[in-house]
Amino acid sequence: MNGVIVVDKPKGLTSHDVVLKVKRVLGARKVGHLGTLDPIATGVLPLVVNRATKYATVLQQGVKQYVTTLKLGEETDTYDAEGRVLKSVPTDTVTAEDVERVLKGFCGRIKQVPPMFSAVKRNGVPLYKLARRGVVVEREPKEVEVYSVEVLRIDMPFVEFRVDCSRGTYLRTLCHDAGRLLGCGAHLVELKRTRSGRFTLADSVHLRSPKEVFLERLIALEDLLEDAGGREGLDGSSPVAL
Repeated sequence: MNGVIVVDKPKGLTSHDVVLKVKRVLGARKVGHLGTLDPIATGVLPLVVNRATKYATVLQQGVKQYVTTLKLGEETDTYDAEGRVLKSVPTDTVTAEDVERVLKGFCGRIKQVPPMFSAVKRNGVPLYKLARRGVVVEREPKEVEVYSVEVLRIDMPFVEFRVDCSRGTYLRTLCHDAGRLLGCGAHLVELKRTRSGRFTLADSVHLRSPKEVFLERLIALEDLLEDAGGREGLDGSSPVAL
């Protein structure tokens, strides 16, 4: 039992929660995830099982795709709907054209400052633990790449858009930064990952599925390595194998 299972992660659970549940259901020795999803997020969460954890670095490569909804007019301390509202500003003067222009302006290589409520570590301590104590520290900007942005729906103050981006892109930060550029503030209210590299929602299983379904939908490690160019030279490691 070596390979990848793609879970359609439900809202409210951490990626760690999903890993523990799947590990228990399968009775697997090792399970890890290929890229964290915040509790507020749903969608594609690929899990590496047993020997596949050794190839996590290879298997987590590729474009990430998200469908995101932001709310204009409010900034929160977490940059999402689970945080405390810090500022409210009317959105009367913001037009659909303004929204399109600002969001599409993120395409290309950009630098993002990780939010305080994130798993990025400072001196070994996750930033979110500092943030919960009211501590704010300087964060180094990180370069990421946004390949495309498509606005799907605008129903003020809500904007739904699809993003193709590189690993490590913070959609919460993108929403926050868009709000700043529009002059009214914004935060993320919904986030669904629809693709992570070669893994899509079409590959996914519901977390409450029985063990038989998980085993049926397991993508064999041999097939994944063949798609990635063969076994030779592939020795990735998983930072989240449990």
